[in-house]
Amino acid sequence: MSADTDSFRSFFGSVPTAVAVVTAAAPDGTPQGFTCNSFAAVSADPPLLLVCASRASRTLPSVLASGGFVLHLLADGGQELGRLFAGRSARKFDGLVWRPSPYCTGAPLLDDDRILASAECTVVHAQDAGDHSVLVGRMEAARVHPRRPVLYQQGTFTPWQRAVEAAVQA
Repeated sequence: MSADTDSFRSFFGSVPTAVAVVTAAAPDGTPQGFTCNSFAAVSADPPLLLVCASRASRTLPSVLASGGFVLHLLADGGQELGRLFAGRSARKFDGLVWRPSPYCTGAPLLDDDRILASAECTVVHAQDAGDHSVLVGRMEAARVHPRRPVLYQQGTFTPWQRAVEAAVQA
């Protein structure tokens, strides 16, 4: 059987992935963001990572115009943030505590206990690939908090558990 959009989504939906929120500042300073599960390490020296953004994303033009973004990995408890930023609402930042990143042109840096880690990045390369753009960012600053990550698989958020924790509970 040949691959189509549905089989592609089914294939990748079967793989548990970490979940992130990518934020950027629009040219007028308005905070924007989207949920992302397509990101990866590229290089440790220099520190580069990649993020894939839908070319239909309202945030992508702001990332490209500003030249910066923040990648926020979600912690357990961040499921609602993942759902919020996956939507099309213009009010995603209502009630959230954030500050402008000094490293990436004011992109919102979320200050929330539902964030596992954050990487403030400047865009060093952008390449269209199908219906997405692959953004390579240089990590300018990073923060990691001692929290448990959340995973996403087949439409469901699940707290991540180390193999040892799972074995003890079995």
